[in-house]
Amino acid sequence: MSTNTRAVVEELLLRIGEGDPERIAALYAEQGDWKINWPEAEHGRTATPWIRHRATRADAVAHFRELAEHHVPERAATEVERVLVDGNDAVVLGEIRQTAASTGRAYRARFALHLTVEDGLVIRHHVYEDSLAVAQAFA
Repeated sequence: MSTNTRAVVEELLLRIGEGDPERIAALYAEQGDWKINWPEAEHGRTATPWIRHRATRADAVAHFRELAEHHVPERAATEVERVLVDGNDAVVLGEIRQTAASTGRAYRARFALHLTVEDGLVIRHHVYEDSLAVAQAFA
């Protein structure tokens, strides 16, 4: 199972790097558990609409579209430092570097992404990131 999990996670990371929301979302189950570790009161705010919990593949498409719309694509990079796999679960550790389109402010944020894969699709997507760095870039 862990070989399949690793392959799905590696393909997901590749697709995220390519930036096509439909192709990315094709790796997510129709229904899933998508959580972002931010204060609930801050979810979906005008400056950061992509930051909220999700539940469907269509939500995943919307997430990656909104993320792209609010950042400067040519000034973005992600460094994946490690992918840890245990059965159906994987944890991706790294750092994102983005620039807020609305303010022009660049930021760096450390992250951990907990994914669970079943039948070749992601059923859990939990993100833990430096929310303060993101919020300050959009303030």
